[in-house]
Amino acid sequence: MGILIKNGTVVSATESKSLDVLIEGETIACVDVGIGEDGHEVVDASGLLVMPGGIDVHTHLDMPFGGTTSADDYTTGTQAAAAGGTTMLIDFALQSQGHTMREAFDVWRAKSKGKACVDYSLHMAVTDLGLGDEAEGEQRGLREMEEMVAEGISSFKLFMAYPGVLMIDDGLMFKVMQKAAALNALCCVHAENGSAIDVVVAQMIAEGKTAPHYHALSRSPKAEAEATHRAIALADMAGAAVYIVHLSNEDSLAALKFMQSRGAKALAETCTQYLVLSIEDQMPGKSWDEAKYVFTPPLRERWNQAPLWDALADGALAVVSTDHCPFRFADQKELGRGDFRKIPNGGPGVENRLQILWHFGVNAGRISPERFVALSATNPAKIFGMEKQKGRIAEGLDADILLWDTKAEYTISAATQRMATDYSMFEGWKVVGNAAKVYSRGELVVDNVAQPGKFLGATGRGRFVKREANAGGFA
Repeated sequence: MGILIKNGTVVSATESKSLDVLIEGETIACVDVGIGEDGHEVVDASGLLVMPGGIDVHTHLDMPFGGTTSADDYTTGTQAAAAGGTTMLIDFALQSQGHTMREAFDVWRAKSKGKACVDYSLHMAVTDLGLGDEAEGEQRGLREMEEMVAEGISSFKLFMAYPGVLMIDDGLMFKVMQKAAALNALCCVHAENGSAIDVVVAQMIAEGKTAPHYHALSRSPKAEAEATHRAIALADMAGAAVYIVHLSNEDSLAALKFMQSRGAKALAETCTQYLVLSIEDQMPGKSWDEAKYVFTPPLRERWNQAPLWDALADGALAVVSTDHCPFRFADQKELGRGDFRKIPNGGPGVENRLQILWHFGVNAGRISPERFVALSATNPAKIFGMEKQKGRIAEGLDADILLWDTKAEYTISAATQRMATDYSMFEGWKVVGNAAKVYSRGELVVDNVAQPGKFLGATGRGRFVKREANAGGFA
């Protein structure tokens, strides 16, 4: 007996149709009109949209940072994702300088073992190419990239920020890009001019400007735009495909569009926070509460939001993610009181991505339901080498299915969220549109109608997804 979803409207990245969906085991067995019930368990989706489960390609679970560790581990983080309609995450394994990628891979696989509740994969953040003799170590590091691709990690993260911790220089970045091009892998880049930013930060601290507000003021949009152009230019020289993470402002968007117009294999995401939050509204420089919004890149002036929405609609921006990196306000953000440099850098958002994107995107007429599916599921699957398994409602793919109620009203609050933080960046916001039921590989894991917010599946049921190296879909 299968699960037959009837009377719903199936939404793809290109069209919406009245179709039935039959799930058998963990996969979608048939998508058609008038599928016979034949003893199947029938789910009536009248009035609901049937969409692929969301894919968030940018999260940081159980990540050490700034003297503490992100508040969500693989259990709470993946359960929160599922509650909001996201059924697949790509997290980041961080290679420590002086250590190997294999060590990072093993550490992050161990973090997820027995804990992940929906499927996940990993990007590999490269901070070093190896140990020992420079030339020998470099070649060993490049060979490790081959090993990672064989393990199903087909994307490599490169940091142009955080000198002395994560940042690499242009020469190392270029070598990694050359190797990625040879492997058909994708380079994900945190694009900010970290060296220039550190100069500004030091000057602010010397002037006694230590409040949370100065974190945002120290990281200019121009520092992000310069690095965005440089990253894409280096990738273009290397023949590599590049994906700019968390693009936050119009200057950086202009740099992206310029290089795209010149034929560079360049893609980018933005995040929900940059679409709806602003420095004027959330960080006017008046209270310690503003530490809740310390993340990188920082919030920008409100006028940047409209160009980002336009770019999501016209395709210049391909994905909406979260950069979910949660820290509790009471005891973790507190570590930076009196020095914004020490505020753990990140914010919670994985649970509310689809609600925010639907309410402020679709309901506001900025994007269509089809574009919503493209940005939240189909494009992420294609770009990151999972389109044969995830991201669409199609025969043979994993039955990661979201029944979406366009009329459901929901108030976002830390009191009811699954995320392990004591605050929400969208506290008290009322949105219209929410997940009604969420299926992960054919299993009903969330029923927000009967049991709101409760995860119904077993802890640890999530699987590691090996991804193909497809150069971000350009191959």
